[in-house]
Amino acid sequence: MKPLSSWPQTARSKIVGVFTDIDDTLTTEGAITADALQALYDLKAQGLMVIPITGRPVGWSIPFAASWAVNAIVAENGAVALLHDATQNQVNKIYQQDLATRTHNFQEMQRIAKRVLKEIPGTVMSQDSHGRETDIAFDHSEFHHLTQEKIQQVVALLKAEGMTATVSSIHINAWFGDHNKWHGAQWILKELTGRNLKQELDQWVYVGDSTNDQLMFEHFTHSVGVANIRQFENNLKHFPKYIATQERGAGFAEVQRSLHQAIK
Repeated sequence: MKPLSSWPQTARSKIVGVFTDIDDTLTTEGAITADALQALYDLKAQGLMVIPITGRPVGWSIPFAASWAVNAIVAENGAVALLHDATQNQVNKIYQQDLATRTHNFQEMQRIAKRVLKEIPGTVMSQDSHGRETDIAFDHSEFHHLTQEKIQQVVALLKAEGMTATVSSIHINAWFGDHNKWHGAQWILKELTGRNLKQELDQWVYVGDSTNDQLMFEHFTHSVGVANIRQFENNLKHFPKYIATQERGAGFAEVQRSLHQAIK
């Protein structure tokens, strides 16, 4: 990971949009700080598209889709997107899976969640579980602690049930389907603009902080880790190209300033 300051100005000047994780990338201790919130507004004011993409649930994400300066929020690891319609003062949801598929998967996920809780002592569902529609999540570091051994046991059971499972900085997320953050990013850009993300990767940057951002680090030409990604360094196979000097929301604001300096 190279210092963010080494990101060439010629590359930064071509950026048209930012995809970003939310937890521990935009947020600090569970809340968005003033500098990160201002960074979102400043990016939009610069004319850039801004799309947070998160493992957090639909219900948790709706207020932020309505109030943050973003083009959309992609929730539940790429399964659903939230679009704010200012004219109607409402947030609309669009999904990658049809209703019948979502209904079937939801029932299966509740069964599997009960199995995890029964067979792996000490596991608890995430506190935001009531807002989830297309995945399930177990808390390992937000309000409840699980050892690495327990985390791996949960992941193994979920995968044995045929689910996709990832580990973020706070949760273990699992779902049915081949969607993920990378697929979700391609999908939402196509939905919003009709454009193909793969054909303009040199014009986008991804900002993240954890192991579940690795697909994005792998695919994006330009990627930045906020400084707290160092705690996951030994668990990463794919690294961000650059690393900010500051952690969490302050690190995201640092990325915004870096872009502003090149684009202004």
